[in-house]
Amino acid sequence: MIPKQSGNETNIKLPLSFIIFSLLAFIISQVIILTSGVTIINGVFRTPSIWAAAHLLILGWALMVAMGAMYQLVPVAFLTAIWNERFGFFQFGISALGITSLSISLFYFPDLLLYGGTLTVIGILMFLYQMFMTIKKQTNKNVLTLYIGSALLCLLLTILLGLLLALNLSTGQEIMEHLTILKSHILVGVAGWFTLLIFGFSYKMVPMFSLAHGFSMKLSHWVVSIYLIGLVTTVGSFILQRNYLFQLGLLFLAIAFGLFAYHISLIIKARLKKKLDKPFVFSLMAIGFGFIIHSSAFLLSFFPSYYSFFGILIYLYIFNWIVFSIIGYLYKIVPFLWWTHRYSKLIGKENVPTLKEMMNDNASIPIFSGFLIGSIGILFAYLFNSHILFLISQGIVTSITITYCLMIINVLRK
Repeated sequence: MIPKQSGNETNIKLPLSFIIFSLLAFIISQVIILTSGVTIINGVFRTPSIWAAAHLLILGWALMVAMGAMYQLVPVAFLTAIWNERFGFFQFGISALGITSLSISLFYFPDLLLYGGTLTVIGILMFLYQMFMTIKKQTNKNVLTLYIGSALLCLLLTILLGLLLALNLSTGQEIMEHLTILKSHILVGVAGWFTLLIFGFSYKMVPMFSLAHGFSMKLSHWVVSIYLIGLVTTVGSFILQRNYLFQLGLLFLAIAFGLFAYHISLIIKARLKKKLDKPFVFSLMAIGFGFIIHSSAFLLSFFPSYYSFFGILIYLYIFNWIVFSIIGYLYKIVPFLWWTHRYSKLIGKENVPTLKEMMNDNASIPIFSGFLIGSIGILFAYLFNSHILFLISQGIVTSITITYCLMIINVLRK
């Protein structure tokens, strides 16, 4: 039987199921990328191995982590319990099966893409319904509701566009122009769903981890408004095939991201905690990387002959912004979740480890430095067409990924 929790507390087995699956997907995605060095260095990203690795990284790792985190954080942020935990466990099973079968199909059985894609879509739709029913119960809506709602809408559009891509590949017939769907799918999924979600929860976690008080949230309304305008404009440029709209859309996205970075800096200045935890600092660094990549994409839009570089920019955006943000926050969230579940009710009754003892902050320095060095090395390997440099750099990333995932899992043994 699945145990029920009282109040707004989510059964810890639910978010941890998503997180553990995501760690396995993270490792496998990096191993596949390591073995696909030649195609990446040659700028060829539309191959079965790269698509499989990308979907394991984006869906298996980042999406599943986001789902697990939302099952835990949405009740805390919105002060309302998850609508139906049992439904959540079924949703996890279908999502895990769908993402696994989709990734295998992309690699080995493209004719079966539609089946894996359909299962994945059903799992995500179940998640969206769960979140809709949960947020619906929120008494007082706030700006976080707008961010999370916008992110969930982008997720819905992403899976619908993904389903169209699967139909195109499975049937061999273009229901809609394939490249337009592909570009929109990537943009709305990566820069829409993930970025808006990280924006929203950063406004919750940054003040919490830095003990910030007395800051204004007015700028957050401008951030989400300008960013959504940028997304709509950029998708419109794909449909209408107008380069000036593409440039304008990327400009709006860069401005909004810059405003977000500036707003977070104001929140950090209002903190009471003098020394920030190292994993949290890494998540803050990811914001800087995200802004640099957004600005670079805008500048690159004026040089059509170099559009092939958008492939490496997308990789850097996924890794240096989205993945870096997740691994930084997850390094703090998992120990907190497990400590709260395992020891919070034992305080005063017996000796319990402190939260800091659950995870070594100093160990995060070589871990996060390795991720950073590896990603920079991959960039230079691509720029200088060096297969050896790519193997070394991706080898570092893969090794660090395995170490990081083992450290997260080890927390659950304490």
